[in-house]
Amino acid sequence: MDVEIVGRLSQTLKRTSPATRIGRGKVEELQELVRSSRADVVIFDDPLTPAQRGNLEKAVGIKVLDRSQLILDIFAQRARTRAGKLQVELAQLEYLLPRLTRQWTHLSRLGGGVGTRGPGETQLEVDRRQVRTKIGRLHKRLREIERTRRLNRRERDAVPYPSVALVGYTNAGKSSLMNRLTGSGMLVAGQMFATLDSTVRRLELPEGTVAMLVDTVGFISKLPHELVEAFKGTLEHVVDADFILHVVDSSYPHCQRHIDVVEALLTELGAADTPCVLVYNKWDIGGDFLGAPSGLRVSAKTGEGTEELLRRIEANITSAEDRLVVEIPQSDGRTRAWLFNNARVLDEVAEDTRLRLVVRMTPRRAGRLREMLAGSNDHRLLS
Repeated sequence: MDVEIVGRLSQTLKRTSPATRIGRGKVEELQELVRSSRADVVIFDDPLTPAQRGNLEKAVGIKVLDRSQLILDIFAQRARTRAGKLQVELAQLEYLLPRLTRQWTHLSRLGGGVGTRGPGETQLEVDRRQVRTKIGRLHKRLREIERTRRLNRRERDAVPYPSVALVGYTNAGKSSLMNRLTGSGMLVAGQMFATLDSTVRRLELPEGTVAMLVDTVGFISKLPHELVEAFKGTLEHVVDADFILHVVDSSYPHCQRHIDVVEALLTELGAADTPCVLVYNKWDIGGDFLGAPSGLRVSAKTGEGTEELLRRIEANITSAEDRLVVEIPQSDGRTRAWLFNNARVLDEVAEDTRLRLVVRMTPRRAGRLREMLAGSNDHRLLS
């Protein structure tokens, strides 16, 4: 949504008004601001109930949006892939359903016509039924996409390389940093939510270690619950990551607020315990006010600090890997092949009828190996 800000109002309240959220005097002040600025829309940085929104629109005479609806509209404009569009549409409808009132005289775009209204059904009931039907269809289509995702996930799990996820507040420069680190040509735009779908690129590190770098959707404060639920499939890359780079816009004066928002969402997703490093991006245009932050200072634009970042990624990956010694029968080609596909084999020695392999692998794959060899008398696993 392209809007130009022509005025701002704020109010500190002990209690919000059930009718308009803001006080009566502030509503009058808003009316005058709308008239004097010739505004076309009013946007609240807080959720509004249907009644509050309706009363405010009557008072000011123009469209009123709350924060959730604004974010949903931006997501709708940015979505490019089929999955992204379906996820946004589902979130919009789930946001709309509890807010349907008689002001929606019909929802023809969701279906309708002869035979769609049963005996005794009001138009509002028809609208709600149509929205629920559309939500059901979207859930079904997204489940089909999820099945494909699960297949792709199994393919990712078969790759022996660790996964590094880029997370951060929206517009922190994650895509720019991915381009700088991997040489890829991802879309970079100075706007919110330019990236809605996860992108994976190969990342080669200084000492030869290879990782998969994943760019994810940007986070934002007070993210609508409907969007968190709709995009959980996309955000699974964060949950599955072996290591997280938390990218921060160091040019933003209040970036600690952004850090707190991202950390809270990581906790909600179940990724709070994943190893993570703070990456203060855009250091070429700001950041002096931060003093000496605990993370790394980089600039995706100039390349400043990126070599140190690559070394830090590699050090964290290799330090987190388990070093194992595996003894298997020479005849067990299946386990040997699995080790070469899922671990870095450092050494392999044949002794009589047995093989001894020294490997390094992520803790997740080491756990899978232990499950595979559990209860076997022919295999030995030494850590």
